[in-house]
Amino acid sequence: MQAKLQEQLSLADAEVILGRFPERIRAALIARAAEIEYPIEAVIEMAIASFLDTEALGFADCKPGRGE
Repeated sequence: MQAKLQEQLSLADAEVILGRFPERIRAALIARAAEIEYPIEAVIEMAIASFLDTEALGFADCKPGRGE
């Protein structure tokens, strides 16, 4: 079976990722998603992308090392 590449996280993937985080991180991501009225999958993507590249809005914008 070949994996299908996606441009964005799916809700199912986001739920799996959330399930692996410690409760305080999971709660913070969910609270942030509610605060800015974005889907949780977008908030997770933005959090990871901003860790890799401080100028990125999401994975599509991410160029690791650019924001240093």
